[in-house]
Amino acid sequence: MLRKGFTLLEVLVALAVITFALSAIIRVTGLNANNALYLENKTFANWVAVNIITETRLQAKVPSVKKGSVEMAKREWFWELKILDTMDSSLKRIEVAVKLNPDDERHLVNVIGFMPTNK
Repeated sequence: MLRKGFTLLEVLVALAVITFALSAIIRVTGLNANNALYLENKTFANWVAVNIITETRLQAKVPSVKKGSVEMAKREWFWELKILDTMDSSLKRIEVAVKLNPDDERHLVNVIGFMPTNK
């Protein structure tokens, strides 16, 4: 009598292959989710920095170093502004660094802009 079907060994090998494939898919999905969150944070941080540079350009007088926070996308972003002299006396360099946590050493973005001096 001829039996049709799989042996126990064949079933175990098939389950092992499926397990490895599913674990790889889950890992890749997790990495993609982390990457999407990182890119979202970088995008919002860049928008915050550009907004700070624009606001600085519109102000009449700005201190050389300034810190603050702003809410965007239902999160609080912490920024630090530095205004530096350049080799061209008619221009000032604006540097804005943005981070999510005020205690973080590393910034999400550092954006540089320029503005004319008020002479």
